[in-house]
Amino acid sequence: MTRLKTRIVDLIGALGPLPVNEYMALCLFDPSDGYYTTREPFGAEGDFVTAPEISQMFGELVAVWLYQAWSAIGRPLPVTIAEIGPGRGTLMKDMLRTLARLDPALTKGASFALIETSPRLIEIQKQTLAGNSADMGWHETIATLPQAPLLIVGNELFDAVPIRQFIRTGAGWRERMIGLDVSDELSFFAGASSVEATLLPDNAAEAPQGSIFEVAPARAALMAAIAECIAGHGGAGLFPDYGHLQPGFGDTLQAVRKHAPEDVLANPGEADLTAHVDFAALAAVVQAHGLDVELTTQGDFLLSMGLLERAGLLGSQASERSRQTIADAVERLAGPDAMGTLFKVLKILPQARLTVRDRLQAAPPHRQGRSPRHDRTSAGDSAAC
Repeated sequence: MTRLKTRIVDLIGALGPLPVNEYMALCLFDPSDGYYTTREPFGAEGDFVTAPEISQMFGELVAVWLYQAWSAIGRPLPVTIAEIGPGRGTLMKDMLRTLARLDPALTKGASFALIETSPRLIEIQKQTLAGNSADMGWHETIATLPQAPLLIVGNELFDAVPIRQFIRTGAGWRERMIGLDVSDELSFFAGASSVEATLLPDNAAEAPQGSIFEVAPARAALMAAIAECIAGHGGAGLFPDYGHLQPGFGDTLQAVRKHAPEDVLANPGEADLTAHVDFAALAAVVQAHGLDVELTTQGDFLLSMGLLERAGLLGSQASERSRQTIADAVERLAGPDAMGTLFKVLKILPQARLTVRDRLQAAPPHRQGRSPRHDRTSAGDSAAC
């Protein structure tokens, strides 16, 4: 039994069952024994591999998209280019290299920000980015970013933000809890709390007993904070992750350890816990802030940005073995049987900057204050910029 599991068993024994979101938060972000605070999860030697670790092409194409977005908002300087949940810093390193080639003036005039809550990961990111001359800073939350147009990327960010689960029982929809069975082992139970009917899909009444429905208020709060920054200062955002484009039913909570799935209750703190992202719900949050949003698959996004052309250029200068590695990366990143279809991309689309006069003319005549600020989540968000 892991040390965190012992603590969770004791906690449940003293206070009662935990909802899924609290269990996820403990497993991932506990200061002493949480997954992201105690280990190196990324890469072949870790538990999973993300797109930037598969190939430099991913970060290069993301950088091209950001450059196009910057151009679309009038090429403002200063501008903040941020990554939230930057892992080992690989994506930021590839973006910096590419942006410097595209426009040295941008990399000299922009401030680059990494939004990270883990001290251990911050040290790894600093090692990855050592020797870079760009203006770079680390932030625990987007609230401390500069008051400037924001271009932000979050790769596989939202899947690790804790979710709540509800299960349909004979008594209706009840929150799914984690408690102790007769052998004092962790087990799932249906609790007493229910879910607001307005949050359920239209066909919820037809769902059979045992169906699982997932909601993620912490994800919505994080996206709202990001959208508020972009709505207030201008900019754009790009968020690749795995999930579904329309809400539905199903248990997507999963644990991965050493590149293989395992029981989510087996080894708290030693396995990565994630759940599929409801992209429709996140898109609705963005649109509520008056911003335009577009959803697509990762495969379509990368191909539209020139993945095949970039692979061909890299391959023309490579050995036969390296060309095969490049081809394998293309298939893994964009293939329909790999990440290409399972992974989606949410784009907060760039809008041209408005002048002060434009903003005053566009504002409603009797605006009642600003949007309410949101509580922090474990992924490191807080009130808007």
